[in-house]
Amino acid sequence: MSGKKHTSLDRVLGRLDSLDAVNLTNLVQRLAKERALFEQIFNTLQEGVLVIAADGVIEYANEAAHGLMGSSGEKLAGQTLWRLVPGLTPSLGGDGGAQVASREFELSYPEPRTVRLYMVPFREEGAGGASRHAVILADVTSEKLTTARRIEDERTSSILLLAGGVAHELGNPLNSLTIHLQLIARKLKRFKGSRDEDSISESVGVCREEVERLDGIITHFLEAVRPRAPDLSETDVAEVLAEVLRFQKREFADRGIAVEAETQAALPSVMADRNQLKQVFFNLTKNALEAMQSGGRLRIRSRADDDSVYLVFGDSGTGIRKGDMGKLFQPYHTTKPGGHGLGLTIVQRIMRAHGGQIAVESREGTGTVVTLQFPRKDRRVRMLKG
Repeated sequence: MSGKKHTSLDRVLGRLDSLDAVNLTNLVQRLAKERALFEQIFNTLQEGVLVIAADGVIEYANEAAHGLMGSSGEKLAGQTLWRLVPGLTPSLGGDGGAQVASREFELSYPEPRTVRLYMVPFREEGAGGASRHAVILADVTSEKLTTARRIEDERTSSILLLAGGVAHELGNPLNSLTIHLQLIARKLKRFKGSRDEDSISESVGVCREEVERLDGIITHFLEAVRPRAPDLSETDVAEVLAEVLRFQKREFADRGIAVEAETQAALPSVMADRNQLKQVFFNLTKNALEAMQSGGRLRIRSRADDDSVYLVFGDSGTGIRKGDMGKLFQPYHTTKPGGHGLGLTIVQRIMRAHGGQIAVESREGTGTVVTLQFPRKDRRVRMLKG
């Protein structure tokens, strides 16, 4: 016995020559019905399914495969797979071999994405059956981005936490220096009128300024490496923004920068830590202020959809060079004299802790647009209940 399992359809096909016209018609209808059923099943799958002949010609492609390959209505059947995806020929066993293969490749049309391909050979039943490959295609773009973000977070966190211990230790000698500089300043008063008083006082003043500057750097650094978990409560982002802008009003006026803030009435609430939001808004407006000359303009707009609340900050500053765009959220990367390079790192961490996102667009010489996206409070509730 061969052990081969025979279905009722096999038995019918085995006596095909003896079927009359009626039974042949019934058989054809049955085969058509089963084909339609399998077509429907394959087309409900999110993964792309291809059947490839030994020479790489596509014999079958489901709807998901057409979408993943960007065929936009053009039939894949009859095309050669390795012409659509160069470099796959070896995996298809161009020498007549057959092997299981798994690999990832990049597609650029209709949009950049990463596709994972799993391919397994099979052969038609019966002597001399043709060799084919079944190919499964899956879009893993978001998976790759999530993995890249996790690696970036882990790498950044490990570096920052390690350096955080050093920064914390630096705080002690800085405090000691501050105290002794204060003592020196008091003792100088006893030598009032001395020939060297002015120069010594100036030196002490410079030392105190430098100590304050270093203390500020360490403070910002520790905020980045030891972020507090947000104390979430129902928050009106427009109200918090208005409070920050009132605090900065004088500074913008002194620099000759106009601020236009237009927020929608009754903007949906978000769940947020009010103090951390202030820090986000302050960092962004400070960056915009430092990027502009007198006569510049900062425009802030808000909007909302069914899922999110958005705040958009657009300045008319110098913009960001293309070479710097990929380094914006890296700790210590700064293009500003005296900058500590942690402002956007802190903003990104706070936004992620709130379940939100930050996006930056810029054109050198024209300006920069920063978009903050917060989950709506009511949307969060619906997601939890669902």
